[in-house]
Amino acid sequence: MRRGLIVLLAASAVAVAASVGVPSAASVGTTTKVVVKTRNIPKLGTLLVNGKGLTLYMFVPDKQKKVTCVGTCAKVWPPLKLPKGVKPAAAGKAKASLLGSDPDPSGGRIVTYNHWPLYTYIVDKKPGDATGQAVNLNGGLWYVLSPAGKVIRTKPGGYR
Repeated sequence: MRRGLIVLLAASAVAVAASVGVPSAASVGTTTKVVVKTRNIPKLGTLLVNGKGLTLYMFVPDKQKKVTCVGTCAKVWPPLKLPKGVKPAAAGKAKASLLGSDPDPSGGRIVTYNHWPLYTYIVDKKPGDATGQAVNLNGGLWYVLSPAGKVIRTKPGGYR
């Protein structure tokens, strides 16, 4: 009887831990992947997106040198952050050789592609949205990047 009670209590503790998100022994020490992949978007072609399929942008004032979108800018254009100890991964037509990272003035690191820091745009809500393309906002122009690392300056109809 006592042994059955102990097993029941142990099983209950595991169930409670799982329901509140306590990491299991199997998940401790694993790292989150930061993926840069590609997607074909009408009128823009094949371009870079994050692991959730959201369009990634570069910011002209960064000049392929350093992160300049900080503060309010980074709230509108959230940078693609790189957790400590994690390396960015390429998928689709994205090239691993063009991936890197730069220091984030707010702390940590931001993923780069062909030396351009990468950002998403809060207005883009679903994969395939590219409403930030060719937008002049927060001190400069924003563009998408091709898998070759080239800036795509096309301003297609339907995008602001």
